[in-house]
Amino acid sequence: MSEKRPFNHLFDSAALHDALRRNKAVVCAISASYISTFAGYPLDSIKSRLQTIRTPINIPTLALQVYREEGIIGFYRGLWIPLITISFVRAASFTIYTRTKEWFHEHHLLTRNNIFQVSATGGIGGALSGSLISFGSAPFELVKVRRQLEYSIAASKGIKIVRPPSTLQAVSEIFRTNGISGLYTGFRLHFIRDTSGTALYFFEYDGLRHLMGRLPSGEQGPTPPWMPIHSSLVPFLCGSVAGVSSWALIYPLDVVKTKVQQRALAGEPPRTAWVTFRRLIRGPDPNNPKPILLGLARIYRGLGVSALRSVTTHGLLWTFFDLTASYIDALPLNQTE
Repeated sequence: MSEKRPFNHLFDSAALHDALRRNKAVVCAISASYISTFAGYPLDSIKSRLQTIRTPINIPTLALQVYREEGIIGFYRGLWIPLITISFVRAASFTIYTRTKEWFHEHHLLTRNNIFQVSATGGIGGALSGSLISFGSAPFELVKVRRQLEYSIAASKGIKIVRPPSTLQAVSEIFRTNGISGLYTGFRLHFIRDTSGTALYFFEYDGLRHLMGRLPSGEQGPTPPWMPIHSSLVPFLCGSVAGVSSWALIYPLDVVKTKVQQRALAGEPPRTAWVTFRRLIRGPDPNNPKPILLGLARIYRGLGVSALRSVTTHGLLWTFFDLTASYIDALPLNQTE
């Protein structure tokens, strides 16, 4: 009778550990992104609605309205799109970002351990990442916006929704109406937003981590005396601050993009980005413009919930990214290494 082998003999743990180490950035990005995306998606859905409605409304009232009309599913409408695409977007984004920083290090460029050069390499990596990823992410984000704004788009067409279309039906409708180019409605604004936003994000994050005591090796050192917090909270703090501040800077561009896409999806006559921005700031009547402060309040509507979403998603993203990275770093090395 042959000797029974333990179950763990069926797979090569050493090969698995080696694969995890070789693809650490991808593994960390994907696992952390799923958690952070699911946690922050309801806030993202509310943000999109706040950006497009004409009548000011507070967040609790809007949330209650969504719940009454659409139920819990209304907060997660279109969720599977970012959950599926996040594996590609985050993996590619962090790979480009890390490879760019490695290229600078290998060529001895911007390698001094000061805040400017640390932030600059992160910003350049972020800009390359955001610009390249935008070509693949733009169609998926357009469909996500379409799903989130099903009811408002239908209302602008004078249609009452009995049963909202599925995601595949939404894609089919966009393709049938405008062809393959319809999936890239608002792409220029999407490209500018992602390139500048991702550059700012990684620029700030790397600079903040440097200030908070991250060592050149990438490990977290002692935190500075002026911010005596536990080292485990540093990724959450830096990720939240970088996410909120970079998003606040590009938020007007995101509002214009969403409005341009909403009009196109509703079949309304197109407006340029500048005309859309001016109308948001000064109102639709050029002979009776509204005060600048009211216009700014209009274009920044939803920033509060968006900031809360950024704190949640980016804080959790970097927290779980670092936890996963620490786990992989602690895996036993192969005997032959």
